[in-house]
Amino acid sequence: QVHLVESGGGLVQSGGSLRLSCAASVGMFSVSTMGWYRQAPGKQRELVATVTRGGTTNYGDSVKGRFTISRDNAKNTVYLQMNSLKPEDTAVYYCNTVLVLVSTPFWGQGTQVTVAS
Repeated sequence: QVHLVESGGGLVQSGGSLRLSCAASVGMFSVSTMGWYRQAPGKQRELVATVTRGGTTNYGDSVKGRFTISRDNAKNTVYLQMNSLKPEDTAVYYCNTVLVLVSTPFWGQGTQVTVAS
């Protein structure tokens, strides 16, 4: 059974920082890519950032240079350091993980990030 537990969301002023964490409990499976997506009200879910097991990262254009994704493979945990936050970063942030030999990705329950102007 696979569980993703997110933490670190909250309310922050524009220009501030937050750090999200997501711990994956995956039983006997191995974790491949981990990442973060977000969904604002009335908008589609969009890519924030992903990181492979080997450390290759990919970022959405709107967060490049401000957000940094990292992971601890031993703990199956992925982090998202968010700096220079803007009101348009306000959204529910979802952790995502892809397991080796499993085609369906898994999602966390989401954590709210609100950036006040």
